[in-house]
Amino acid sequence: MTAAVPSLFSAVSVDYRALAPVLIVFVGAMVGVLVGAFVPRARRHVIQLVLALVTLVAALLTLVLATVGHSAKTVGGSVVVDGPAMYLEGLLLVIAILAVLTFGERWGGYEADAFTPMGAATPGSPQEAAATRAGFTTSEVFPLALLATAGMMLFTSANDLITLFISLEVLSLPLYILTGLARRRRLLSQEASLKYFLLGAFSSAFLLFGSALLYGYAGTVDYKGIAAAIVAGGSAYEPLLLPGILLVLVGLLFKIGAAPFQMWTPDVYQGAPTPVTGFMAAGTKAAAFGAILRFGYVGIEAARWDWRWPVIVIAALTMVVGAVLSVTQTDMKRLLAYSSIAHAGFLLVGVLGFSKAGISGVLFYLTAYALSTVAAFAIVGMVRENGAEASHLSQWAGLGKKHPVVAGTFALLLLAFAGIPLTSGFTAKFAAFAPAVTSGGRAGIALVVLAVLCSAVTAFVYIRVIVLMYFTEVAPSEVEALMPSALTTVVVTFGAAATVILGVYPGPVLDLAANAAQFLR
Repeated sequence: MTAAVPSLFSAVSVDYRALAPVLIVFVGAMVGVLVGAFVPRARRHVIQLVLALVTLVAALLTLVLATVGHSAKTVGGSVVVDGPAMYLEGLLLVIAILAVLTFGERWGGYEADAFTPMGAATPGSPQEAAATRAGFTTSEVFPLALLATAGMMLFTSANDLITLFISLEVLSLPLYILTGLARRRRLLSQEASLKYFLLGAFSSAFLLFGSALLYGYAGTVDYKGIAAAIVAGGSAYEPLLLPGILLVLVGLLFKIGAAPFQMWTPDVYQGAPTPVTGFMAAGTKAAAFGAILRFGYVGIEAARWDWRWPVIVIAALTMVVGAVLSVTQTDMKRLLAYSSIAHAGFLLVGVLGFSKAGISGVLFYLTAYALSTVAAFAIVGMVRENGAEASHLSQWAGLGKKHPVVAGTFALLLLAFAGIPLTSGFTAKFAAFAPAVTSGGRAGIALVVLAVLCSAVTAFVYIRVIVLMYFTEVAPSEVEALMPSALTTVVVTFGAAATVILGVYPGPVLDLAANAAQFLR
């Protein structure tokens, strides 16, 4: 046994070229922790912001210039960097860059519901004391966001159940903390963080239990080994297979907010600082669907006739719950939360296409949804009344007359969520639904019909908001859309431009997604 140890470790090689983007983000997060420990508070915010942006841009450039085209299995086969992984890593880095820009916003003396001292506050000044009491001196948001991003990137590349669980925890734990960073301004933030942590712990337990059952069935936690055991069949431990698959899927479906595991979503979206909500809504969904695609298409595809029906039911339930309950919402962030639940159901329809076209459709949908979502939450953070977020729908009445540019941009993003033609949402829905129709059989066709009906329901919700902003007469109020700095302007402009371009000229991104839609097995 002792003699076998050196040979075991010598057989594990690390492809640093393939892992370079993830490693750069991890290193940037560690440096950010040191900055938080040793840099004076007055200078911490700017340094952390610049460090986070430099780290993410460096990781993105490394991915494009060095990693793309270099598919590899590394770290003993536990991490796979292939087409879908590289595509999603690039998307996650873009999401993180946009999110960090919103984290660094200062609304002309009022921070975006979040993280650092206001304006030109100096150490010991009344402004800094007020900011501290309000909970705005938390520059740790930047290294926490980097850690979550690195975990998301690793989550999409995990090729065995142990790496899957570790990366799940690496991305989740910083998000639990980020959700509660507005605790001194609103009790909802503290409550949201606790709910997210407790329910996330339950979902992790389901994933671990399912992993144990799959290990008992296949004798390995590696996706390739599990797939080989399923193909071989005839195991004495066959009764462990389906429960193990479903329990692992429960852990993954929790992260996307699929019903009936969506209970955390509206409360966490409402309670978290708005920039964090945008980051979480876009990034977590992209990472979780990357993990679902790899687990479903590489590890357990041979058994899909056993587990596809429970997932079909979950997809249908998710679309219905998200669409119907969004109609009853009066808070903008909760409305977008239930909208995200419906979108999770739409994405599951693409996953159930079980084809290369289904993979590329999901990748494109994630891109369109993520870029629109970050921009939408950036705008939600801009609309305020008496210094506080104006998240109640009634406060948005007449906004189109007072701030036509802000309201018009938000209306564009809502139309994209609804899937109106010439927006990214329409192209994304077509790309995700078409594979389900062509290769999903009758169940796929039925899911697409249900998805179209649910899209009509959500379209009513979004158009109701547009009518509220433009066609509702209200008395003068204190609601204002604050003038953003260059940081938020970049985020909103980029998201709006991507929404239009991906709707009018989606070809290049569709081709990129199609070329990336091949797993390395």
